[in-house]
Amino acid sequence: MAKTNFQYEKRQKELEKKKKKEEKLKRKLEKGTSTEVESEETMEPEEPGSGEPAPDEPKQP
Repeated sequence: MAKTNFQYEKRQKELEKKKKKEEKLKRKLEKGTSTEVESEETMEPEEPGSGEPAPDEPKQP
């Protein structure tokens, strides 16, 4: 009877773990970028000086 090649099985398990780890990292990165894009889209760009009304006359010291 033939011997079982344990090194082959071990290598296959290592490759499977590596593949899962890469997929998880990829999903994590995609989730992070999609969240950033959504937050940028929802934020409205502020116009400079929009918080304060423009003075009619310059202030005199």
